[in-house]
Amino acid sequence: MQEMPINPWSNNQSVDVEKLFSDFGIEPIAPLIPELPIVPYFIRRGIVVGHRDYRQIASAIRNCTPFHVLTGFMPSGHPHLGHLMVMKEVVWHVEQGGNGYVTIADREAHAVRGISWEKCRDFGREYLACLSALDFVGQTYFQSKNERLKDLAFEAATKVNFSELTAIYGFSPETDLAHADSVIMQVADILYPQIDREPAPTIVPVGIDQDPHIRLTRGVAHKLRMFTVEERHGYISVRSKNAPEQALDDVKAAFPHAKKYEGHVDIKGAQCADVATKVREVERAHGGFAFYTPSSTYHIFMPGLTGGKMSSSIPESIISFYEPEAIVRKKVMSGITGGRMTLEEQKRLGGEPDKCSLYLLNLFHMVTDDAELGEIRRKCVSGEIMCGNCKKETADRVVAFLKDFKEKMDAAAENIEV
Repeated sequence: MQEMPINPWSNNQSVDVEKLFSDFGIEPIAPLIPELPIVPYFIRRGIVVGHRDYRQIASAIRNCTPFHVLTGFMPSGHPHLGHLMVMKEVVWHVEQGGNGYVTIADREAHAVRGISWEKCRDFGREYLACLSALDFVGQTYFQSKNERLKDLAFEAATKVNFSELTAIYGFSPETDLAHADSVIMQVADILYPQIDREPAPTIVPVGIDQDPHIRLTRGVAHKLRMFTVEERHGYISVRSKNAPEQALDDVKAAFPHAKKYEGHVDIKGAQCADVATKVREVERAHGGFAFYTPSSTYHIFMPGLTGGKMSSSIPESIISFYEPEAIVRKKVMSGITGGRMTLEEQKRLGGEPDKCSLYLLNLFHMVTDDAELGEIRRKCVSGEIMCGNCKKETADRVVAFLKDFKEKMDAAAENIEV
């Protein structure tokens, strides 16, 4: 039976991680940990669980070679703690040498959620203030104001048909054209760093529900190439997809032992990586994009305080950066825990932290020290601490975190120009 497409715009969907990996070919990230010179806490703690083609990013970090990092935010409401993880992933990759890019997807918010342009701008400013509070360094932009992005989206649209969008997203004849257009804008967002700077590996940190955008963009990036470079038995074959004849001649001229045939050049005695680099140079010289296929990482969702996905459409499920302390404490104290039915059972059996929205809140953001987090978990599973006390301690951490973070956001907001 054919699987239903993942809906990136759903507020209340649950995702079976293992099934998603199996159905769509996402790989677990744990085997790549030894390839990273520094392992960030979001990988170490199992928050980021999967990837597509992350090995080229790990290599760029190790070898200090160029790479980009991009993600985006749809300004359909105020930012909250559920958005913070992907921001931290972007900031970390910038710290490892990546060129940082963040898009405010106002065209998507307007098309899909009906948010006014004025509200998109206001919410977008809040997201940018969050990034500044985390010391993000890089380029930010609104989709609606980036003309080069719009041109790239138009070019990308020549490689996508509506049948493909239907297969990936479940679109129907009733789907608004603006909704479909917003998808192409996201494809352009992901590829944009490679035209703004240079073609280079690009990492896109996202939640698991955003994988459809990654799959579509990887396909478009491949379709927009002039050449494919294939390693064959004993030689490298550079095959034209839509390259000018002169471009094929230039590839042959770049390698002394190359032989040109109809539609392809075969090269002996060369390394595939060296050939691929030269082919990109030729492609760009002839007006091509020479895109690297983008990579991605996938993090699990921080659950809402009421269970399910943390969503602005369910105010009780989120903790916003703009809420009064009393409301924050009330939400934390009302959060779903992994506690037992009775006090006696809790002491005898212990709690279940992996089912507790508050423990996961600590794991994602509130407790930076692994040893401290381990002690919280130990006390929970041993029945040494009751949920009421744990809630109070967590509420104190959240309030202190928000106070500091909001001060940084307010300071950053003064310098944000839209």
